[in-house]
Amino acid sequence: MEQKRLFIAIAVSIAILLGFEFLVQPHLPHPPPPPHVAASHTAATPGSTAATPGVSASAVGAPGVSAPSTTASSAPSPKVAIKAPSLDGSINLRGALLDNLVLTDYHDTVDPKSPLVQLLAPTSDPKPYYIQYGWTAAPGATIGGAPVKLPDSNTLWTASEPTLTPDHPLTLTWANGQGLTFAIKFTVDDHYMFAVDQTVSSTAKEPVSLYPWSRIRRDYMPPTSGYYLLYEGPIGVFKGTLHEIGYKHVKNEGAHSDGVGYSESSDGGWLGFTDKYWLTALIPDQHDAMTGKVRAISVNGTDGFQADFLTDQPQTVTPGSSVSLGSHVFTGAKVVNLLDHYESEFGIPSFDKAVDFGIFYFLTKPIFFALDYLYHLLGNFGLAIMAFTLLVKLLFFPLANKSYKSMSKMKLLAPKMQEVRERFKDDPAKQQSEIMALYRSEKVNPASGCLPMVIQIPVFFCLYKVIFVTIEMRHAPFFGWIHDLSATDPTNIFTLFGLIPWDPTAIAPFLHLGAWPLIMGVTMVLQQRLNPPPPDPTQARLFQLMPIIFTFMLARFPAGLVIYWSWNNLLSVAQQWFIMRRTRLERPRMLRTARKGA
Repeated sequence: MEQKRLFIAIAVSIAILLGFEFLVQPHLPHPPPPPHVAASHTAATPGSTAATPGVSASAVGAPGVSAPSTTASSAPSPKVAIKAPSLDGSINLRGALLDNLVLTDYHDTVDPKSPLVQLLAPTSDPKPYYIQYGWTAAPGATIGGAPVKLPDSNTLWTASEPTLTPDHPLTLTWANGQGLTFAIKFTVDDHYMFAVDQTVSSTAKEPVSLYPWSRIRRDYMPPTSGYYLLYEGPIGVFKGTLHEIGYKHVKNEGAHSDGVGYSESSDGGWLGFTDKYWLTALIPDQHDAMTGKVRAISVNGTDGFQADFLTDQPQTVTPGSSVSLGSHVFTGAKVVNLLDHYESEFGIPSFDKAVDFGIFYFLTKPIFFALDYLYHLLGNFGLAIMAFTLLVKLLFFPLANKSYKSMSKMKLLAPKMQEVRERFKDDPAKQQSEIMALYRSEKVNPASGCLPMVIQIPVFFCLYKVIFVTIEMRHAPFFGWIHDLSATDPTNIFTLFGLIPWDPTAIAPFLHLGAWPLIMGVTMVLQQRLNPPPPDPTQARLFQLMPIIFTFMLARFPAGLVIYWSWNNLLSVAQQWFIMRRTRLERPRMLRTARKGA
């Protein structure tokens, strides 16, 4: 019976880890693609009339609402520069497009000389990505009997400042010649948040009802990492619920509903596109009733996507008055503490969930905060991981202590158990009964030896998520050859650590075996030596293969995770050796005491 239990425990552990391997391993990161590719630049291309607020009634989601054309002019497009501590870019005055944005704190690769990450790109880029604000008139709206003229993608706006900075807001204005003056005021903070105020002033002789809108455009299908543990794509929060919509879902659903793949009405919320490390999101005032939509669009035969907001109720501007609508747009790096700050400051619901902490959010995020605190204390994320591992070992010390003590007794009982098996080899029932009696007399639980591995699985999984999805771990160095804890160990034993100039992974992906995975394999062997050997030869061989399997399995995991596992094994070896030594010393004393008592 104890063999069956042990075998089941081993099988379950291997099934979990191999399942994790088959779900994750085919998609584990090699050096990440350039962030401006991962970030997916998108925008409206010249000549596009696809799915933009105002193209048609169905396009904007309000019956009968008309909208500006998106046909762009070939005339030169003046720009206003954006200069902020974390951002550099420009706003195109033709169409009032926020279409060029560089993140000055991040590079494409770990090399500090590599290009800075470009998040938004202009329409001239092969993969444009932009943000635009505008208005749509109510059905049949006229001024002096003529249709209301509205700004569109050809409109040339006038700028109040040559440069947008945190200290100098920028206001773009345009008069339609019918008594309406449209204004868009941009304010930027020191990080990645823009405040946007849309205003319409009227000197006309009659009231006009308008629907303000905002949109983010990606005019191509952005490449996604394809990891099961990482979501990338359209994302939003409505009525307090996170929606990860998916590009394929939008495309499939949009084929049956004029391109609209997702639609939701709500007071507030937010909507946009998330990549592994970057986010672009529209954030309306949390008290305004809005309808958010994600659309699949086609631009010159290329698949693209749009996320937009439209007010549910029109704003009516009367003669001699003005109306305004305030909102925000975030476009930048998904820094956890910064998202939390914005969530608190502006009341943005679940804004931190733009970081894919997963279903174990309640555990993954505290683990991140623990690592982040230790990082600021120690100055290195690798040391933070090691310190965190030590804290986890201390937290589970009583449970692990009991488990290792039981394993130590099992190892000491091995000769007696073998003797019982030999004595009753022809009577399995009696053999099992005697072994169970031996367990009871020695107060040993044979299944408890699996507890150290089982209790590590949730921590291991959540730590993997933290290392893999948080930008704080991106390009975080350790010591020696590890320059990025979120990437695999760059060394490879099959090239003799760089002495042989060839790429063995071209033959098979598993032929990448770095120094830290080898260290991890050695620590597993050391730990295995301290465990009682399984009585069954098949189980014993399986145990002997596990360090090899795990070494190759974890070789393509982030280096930070391998360091965690190696350090955890070393701590376990030290703890187990100490307990086994104490158990060996205590057992003779216990036997002597028992004999004296007899």
